[in-house]
Amino acid sequence: QEELVESGGGSVQAGASLRLSCVGSGRSFDIEMAWFRQAPGMEREFVATISWAGGSIEYADSVKGRFTISRDNSKNAVYLQMNDLKPEDTAVYYCAAGTYTSPVPRSYAYWGQGTQVTVSS
Repeated sequence: QEELVESGGGSVQAGASLRLSCVGSGRSFDIEMAWFRQAPGMEREFVATISWAGGSIEYADSVKGRFTISRDNSKNAVYLQMNDLKPEDTAVYYCAAGTYTSPVPRSYAYWGQGTQVTVSS
């Protein structure tokens, strides 16, 4: 069964850092991967995407300079290093995998269950 599982979320103070991990199983996720997030009452929004070889990376303007996406294909994993966290970063973070990089959620066929990140001021 193909599956993505996120981990690394938590509750932190503003200015802190967290590193999210997403590990795939059931197939080789040597395809495009991304992170999205969804705050209560809001639509799911794009955070970052990375191509299968890591050569193409894009970020949402709201996280540029603070978040870093990376991947390790040998571990079927993608990571999101989040620095200088702000209260507005509070959301459930989801990893996703698909056949091409895109900021649109429906472009991705595989999704994890999400991990909660809460940032207090």
